[in-house]
Amino acid sequence: MSGTVTRLEIQKRNKERVNVYLDDRFAFGLALNLALELKKGQHLSDADIARLKADDDRRRAYERALHFLGFRARSRAEMERYLRGKEYSAGVIAATVQRLAAEGLLNDAEFAQAWTDNRQQLKPKSKRALRYELRQKGVDGESIEQALADLDEDDAARRALAPKLRQWRHLPEADFKKKALAFLARRGFNYDVARPAVEDGWAGVAEDSEE
Repeated sequence: MSGTVTRLEIQKRNKERVNVYLDDRFAFGLALNLALELKKGQHLSDADIARLKADDDRRRAYERALHFLGFRARSRAEMERYLRGKEYSAGVIAATVQRLAAEGLLNDAEFAQAWTDNRQQLKPKSKRALRYELRQKGVDGESIEQALADLDEDDAARRALAPKLRQWRHLPEADFKKKALAFLARRGFNYDVARPAVEDGWAGVAEDSEE
């Protein structure tokens, strides 16, 4: 594929990329900053082209990774799966993940803690449920246990049930408790944690009904 650069053309749809022509035939596209290294009449060997393409792949992978991170924080495994899905080589993926980690943009311990905190604020779950979610995201066991260490499951169960109390306040006691226990079980809470939360919830509903 070696040849002489005969034309460098800004892409119409992406002004940050350049089409490179060798011997008057389209050869490949490059990021603008990489194309600035080239000039008409320059001969490119196979090794030169391979280097340029590898540099371009790393740049594009990094940009895509930043876009992926723009939606929410990610674990290392999530990022690796995402980049594999974009068909980048193992070397490009490793280099991208290493760069993101060095820049503080990928950190599994911080990710696990942020995930746990977010869940407890918006959708409280048990340690078991959170542990499963984090494992699915490829987080290592040590980071998971560290993030869950201070989680109070009794408090989490009560907060998980709180939004349902008003919705179920008119139910008979037996029906209320059955629905509440099933709801907390779906959030991963075992019976020993769920039962006191349900009893407290019913007591609050009953007290409000008497007022």
